[in-house]
Amino acid sequence: MPKKIYLDYAATTPVAKEVLNEMLPFFSEEYGNAMSVHSFGLTALQAIDNAREQTARFFGASPSEIIFTSGATESNNLAIKGVLKSYYSKTGNKNKRPHIITTAFEHHCVLNACETVEEEGLAEVTFIKPKKDGVVNMQDIQKAIKDNTILISVMYVNNEIGTVQPIKKIGALLKKENKMRAEKSLWPIIFHTDATQAVNYFDCDVNKLGVDLLSMSAHKIYGPKGIGSLYIRKGTAIKHIQDGGDQEYKMRAGTHNVPGIVGLGKAVSMIKTERIQQKNAELIELRNHLIGRILKEIPKSRLNGSAIKRSPNNANFSFKDVEGEGLLLSLDMEGVACSTGSACSSGALSPSHVLLSIGLRPEDAHGSLRITLGKHTTKKDIDSAVEKIKTVVERLRKISGKVLEEFYNNKK
Repeated sequence: MPKKIYLDYAATTPVAKEVLNEMLPFFSEEYGNAMSVHSFGLTALQAIDNAREQTARFFGASPSEIIFTSGATESNNLAIKGVLKSYYSKTGNKNKRPHIITTAFEHHCVLNACETVEEEGLAEVTFIKPKKDGVVNMQDIQKAIKDNTILISVMYVNNEIGTVQPIKKIGALLKKENKMRAEKSLWPIIFHTDATQAVNYFDCDVNKLGVDLLSMSAHKIYGPKGIGSLYIRKGTAIKHIQDGGDQEYKMRAGTHNVPGIVGLGKAVSMIKTERIQQKNAELIELRNHLIGRILKEIPKSRLNGSAIKRSPNNANFSFKDVEGEGLLLSLDMEGVACSTGSACSSGALSPSHVLLSIGLRPEDAHGSLRITLGKHTTKKDIDSAVEKIKTVVERLRKISGKVLEEFYNNKK
């Protein structure tokens, strides 16, 4: 049986052996509840504190600024809804709704959270469209700022097309903006970024970025599923949205997922090692080799998003006259695992909102394929996958041509 080729690392990654080994004792040997005061609980608490320090060190933050969650979806919801809750609790202003700025191609959890608070009358939201290259225009964000703007949320790296957003520049812009707002006694603008797809490959020092809130998930960085974190800069106006116990500095109630937290800490601590940095450099070469072969060898194919300002592991293509779901399923039968967009929307029949936001027509967006590489990807994997993609695209186009021919013949 031929080797299966996994090219969907943006959806999830395998847990690294070092991470798993670190986690294992906390499933059955060191199983205490971190909120218990006996020795079992103290051992668990010490492990959590260690993971919090590892995570804080990576982000250039203080341990008290790291909140563990169930993943980026919860972190993003806490960031958006928690800021709104704090605003209303401090101002009591029900007459003038606060304003949120985000982009039109955020992950669904950010888009849906923003749409929900807008529908509930809690905020007005501006959705900024990216340019055709999949990068947000700084001027569009600046123009959208109003006196009642309290939150800007822009993802660091787009989860579908891999384009990198100018987070540092936005952070610098808001630093100047907030100085002027302080003079006018206006509510400061809080800056949030979903860095889920960026953590493995880009500088995520929160002070260099100028962000107040940063979300991430462990399972994108060779850690376990079901665990993530939210960085909250000290002094940021945000309140908890989940009621219960006093865990996580009273910001996130619920019994600690100790094995998951330990795994997140270990996974984060491994990112900046020389071995991983070398692999990331190799990924750029592999990605460029993949892009070059696809565009050269498959007619009517295009790369979606900037060829330069993109993640080292991401390549998103559109193939004219090919339906994405058919392409995805056919490749899976050939042993190649890819995606037609984000994993969270793989069951949706509507075209990708990300591709529509950069100007693709619905029929072209339907024919998209997201290929994301990881540390186990080899050149042999890439070359084998390209050959299979070529074969499948050619076959699907022939089928599509026959269907169209029969359609027009029946109309005559």
